[in-house]
Amino acid sequence: MADNSITLLCVDDDVAFTKVADHLLANYKNASFRAIWKGDGESALAALDANPSIELLLLDYNLPDQNGLEITRTIREKGNEIPVVFLSAEKDFRLAIEAIKYRVEDYLVKGEVMNASFPDTVFQIYKRAKSKKLTADQFRHDLIARRKADAVKELIVTVCHEFNNPLAAMKISTDILKKHNLSTEEKTMVASLDTNIRIIEKEITKLRDLNLDRIDFQNT
Repeated sequence: MADNSITLLCVDDDVAFTKVADHLLANYKNASFRAIWKGDGESALAALDANPSIELLLLDYNLPDQNGLEITRTIREKGNEIPVVFLSAEKDFRLAIEAIKYRVEDYLVKGEVMNASFPDTVFQIYKRAKSKKLTADQFRHDLIARRKADAVKELIVTVCHEFNNPLAAMKISTDILKKHNLSTEEKTMVASLDTNIRIIEKEITKLRDLNLDRIDFQNT
């Protein structure tokens, strides 16, 4: 048996269709389908709320209580981005266009797909939707990482700028003090201050260079 295990929510009130589809899905060799069958929109929405493990929704467009677009709109309004596949008895290009608005993954005509290839068609749609999600997740991850890097860069630039001005003033002050007649104790204090200023300057330079390295790395 295949390692792939996929939980489907299949919504259709046509008993003959559901029996054939369930049989084809159950005997598919390349994946293990766990199909949950519902016959109307209300029970389908309840099933989605109760089963977060559902990975794909096969949705007949014409149902007793709601049509596929109405159900999909409700799903999207809840923030659920589950891949949705419309099933219809006939081609309707206007419906196909409307489906795009609600990010419907695919639109299948029952008479064209209800054969031995049906489960493979469903499986390929599932794999495509999963790949798109992984790509989108990676894009969001990369975007967040870039924003964090930009925030760190901005912070480093600000810190370096805020330290440079007072350090410059302190260096001028120590240079002026060195020209005066100071006691041994005062000379020691000025020398210590001068040493600490140089240490801070070196650390700021390291921080600035680190920031430049980060920029170069991101641009490669």
